[in-house]
Amino acid sequence: MLAAGLAEERPEVEVAVHDCLPALGLAVTGVVKSAPSTYFFRFEWLWDLGFLLAARFPPTRLLAQRLLELFGRRGLLELIRAADPDVVVSTYPVATEVLGRLRRRGRLELPVCSAITDLAAMHYWAVRGVDLHLLTHPESIAEVREVAGTDAVVRPVHGLTAPAFLQPGEREETRRSLALPATGQIVLVSGGGWGVGDLAGAVEVALELPEVAQVVCLCGRNERAYAELVARFRSDRRVRVEGFTDRMPDWLASADVLVHSTGGLTVLEALMSGCAVISYGWGRGHIRINNEAFERFGLARVARTPEELRAALRRAADERRGPDRSFAELPSAAALVLELADRQAAAR
Repeated sequence: MLAAGLAEERPEVEVAVHDCLPALGLAVTGVVKSAPSTYFFRFEWLWDLGFLLAARFPPTRLLAQRLLELFGRRGLLELIRAADPDVVVSTYPVATEVLGRLRRRGRLELPVCSAITDLAAMHYWAVRGVDLHLLTHPESIAEVREVAGTDAVVRPVHGLTAPAFLQPGEREETRRSLALPATGQIVLVSGGGWGVGDLAGAVEVALELPEVAQVVCLCGRNERAYAELVARFRSDRRVRVEGFTDRMPDWLASADVLVHSTGGLTVLEALMSGCAVISYGWGRGHIRINNEAFERFGLARVARTPEELRAALRRAADERRGPDRSFAELPSAAALVLELADRQAAAR
């Protein structure tokens, strides 16, 4: 989305997109790539422990950050020198941590931006030395400055989500295009890209409400969850199971309530679309911290048990808001990145 925004605002701009993991080295890559299959699906408690040690407990967090810099700095610097950019934008917290440290130590002379797409748990997203923190949630400003310093440059922006979320479609039209019931409530159950959490439990609870006309379960890229849910609800016409989709703007514009397990951009997109949000089904690691922030800022309800989900669904469907147009008034991420690039190019 950022690359597309840059090209739209300045067609002649050259955008180089690189996967940072190979540059960070085998040690970092091995841990990162094995984490989802281990933490998300087998030993969920390990993600709580890993997050505690890497992000919440200061002594082990500092050790983890220093190790990341030790293992990752050489490869990242080589990648940046080969690309020879005017500005570096990181969308991945692990890379942001290394880049901020390199910038702070004077080993990287180029300006660095961090594109932050979570609401809370800002360690690694926010780093001292980063020149500009781009936020999807204005509510995150205070925590970013708590982590990165009171002098950190922090700007809430739009442009890190698809443009369609800034102008959601009409509900009647989007429901028709998705072959959804024209009347009655639509509950969207999502496990994020990984398809994690108590998806089946959320569907079962939503089906208990007679006013719900359709429950749509989005399984992301989790083919196993997709197959299990299709088999489980095959005979129930009120349930529809979908895999990975590129039509999230339409799904969220159509739905009354989103029951989502992993926070992140999907919650933001629902808020932009006017769809009520309930976080349920996976509250692990950084999601636990984001859930606390959702409640603190009144952005989403949090249900920790099926009973709480049932009560939250009854309330949330009646509280569906209209689309939030305020995000369109924020500056674009692309424009702020281009400002940094222009200053750097002028200084060369």
